[in-house]
Amino acid sequence: MNPLLTKIIPMIPELLKKKRSWAALVALLAVGFFASGNVAPMIDWMWKEPRDLLVDRVEEARDSQQAAAEQFRDALTEFRSVVKLPDTDLERQYNRLNAAHKRSQAAADDISKRVDRVADASNGLLDEWRSELGAYNDPELRRIAEQQFDRTREQATRLIASMRQIEERMQPVLASFQDQVLYLKHNLNLSAIAALEGEATVIEANVDVLIADMNRSIAEADAFIEVILKGDRI
Repeated sequence: MNPLLTKIIPMIPELLKKKRSWAALVALLAVGFFASGNVAPMIDWMWKEPRDLLVDRVEEARDSQQAAAEQFRDALTEFRSVVKLPDTDLERQYNRLNAAHKRSQAAADDISKRVDRVADASNGLLDEWRSELGAYNDPELRRIAEQQFDRTREQATRLIASMRQIEERMQPVLASFQDQVLYLKHNLNLSAIAALEGEATVIEANVDVLIADMNRSIAEADAFIEVILKGDRI
């Protein structure tokens, strides 16, 4: 977190008690925004319930995985196009493939960031829920709430573990893309293309497996969101 925001956020409770506190708070947050570039993700806990925050962040992570899956497909398409081109076009196609690799890396980084936010939101929700279980007066209601808590915790754990697996499985694919981009850069000739053709099948298989894993993780995220929202409607 930006150092300035680290100082501002602890001041918020006191500001809210003082006269014209909202004006002061808006001014401080404006300073924090310009210092960090985006203050909203850091203070969304101020007006959102932990459950709603968790659902939002799971949705963001799911959307990030969907975008990454599309990017990996596009990168594979670029790779396929390169291995079929005559060497006179290699310089131009190297630039295309290198750009596709960079976009894939950016998509992978975005997934990692959003999975971290899902884990933070999940921990916040479960910590609050756990602390409130002892407030029940009716033993039967407390027992039901504890069972619901255990089921939600288990599902959240599975979901985050699935997302972490996607993080890990992206790395070999990214490494393969990077190796081929570098090899193409250093060997812009027919012999390089011949060698690349031998790697095309391996990379394609890796991308297919990765996208299948992503689709499973996306389905798990959708199921988790449905469970949370269904619980809210009961």
